[in-house]
Amino acid sequence: MQIVQNRPVSLLLFFCLVLALGGCSSAYYSAMEKVGVHKRDILIDRVEKARDSQAEAQEQFKSALEQFNSVVQLKNTDLKEAYERLAAEYQDCEKAAAKVRERIDKVEDVSEALFDEWERELDLYENQELRRASKRQLQETRIRYEEMLRSMRSAEASMDPVLATFRDNVLFLKHNLNAQAIGSLRAEFSSLEKDIDALIRKMNKAIGKSNAFIEQMGH
Repeated sequence: MQIVQNRPVSLLLFFCLVLALGGCSSAYYSAMEKVGVHKRDILIDRVEKARDSQAEAQEQFKSALEQFNSVVQLKNTDLKEAYERLAAEYQDCEKAAAKVRERIDKVEDVSEALFDEWERELDLYENQELRRASKRQLQETRIRYEEMLRSMRSAEASMDPVLATFRDNVLFLKHNLNAQAIGSLRAEFSSLEKDIDALIRKMNKAIGKSNAFIEQMGH
């Protein structure tokens, strides 16, 4: 009875240890493997989270564009309020972009560990036919993964010019709270809209690649 009562405590301590090891990737993966969560499972989970963060970022950038448009279209705008709204949208875009970058980095981290382990374990095979089949599967998985990662990184890179344009305009409005500032923002809107449209297209492509990779890894 005493052992049963202590099991929840032991599990809690174990998961606290796992969380503490989060900053040390190899120790974290080893700890997770002890409870039956393998690198492949972690990779799929992280690809899903990276995909979801890109979908969230899409919505945030769309929201920012709509806010930008509402500011430049109004003739009698409270300039201080307009600045505060745009600044808040910009900060939310920065946070969304940071989450996308962080989650893609985590995908890369676990994929490297998974592929390195897979490569090493090829030498453990006695049956050469099974070894060749596993090696072929590794190569195919790596090709699909690299294609997905390139798409993710391309979408990630597309956030930078959008954020730079947005930041410049928010700063300009902050430093020039007058009607001329709104006129300058109005001139920038078309360029920003094109950049965000291109960003969303790239994110949609990356999300599609992520979904395909998750499905293939699940089989």
